[in-house]
Amino acid sequence: MSRIKITVYGQVQGVGFRYHTRRKANALKLTGYVINKPDHTVEIVADGPDQQIKALIEWTKSGPERADVSHIKVEDCLPINRFDEFVIEY
Repeated sequence: MSRIKITVYGQVQGVGFRYHTRRKANALKLTGYVINKPDHTVEIVADGPDQQIKALIEWTKSGPERADVSHIKVEDCLPINRFDEFVIEY
């Protein structure tokens, strides 16, 4: 099990990115959260098996159809707490 934080840059707010991220994460059986940040990025924190984490990372490079992802930043994180599901935070 791994935990990663992905910061997604580009036109990623107002295009359904959080909703589609939650759907993708649930399909991959990941837990964690997705949130819009004040700097117009989207932050994703996800826990799960390495192969599913890699699939989420690959998906975020393009995101949903209306998104225009310029780049992403991926960081490994320490799993300080445990998530029960994957949620959209506000």
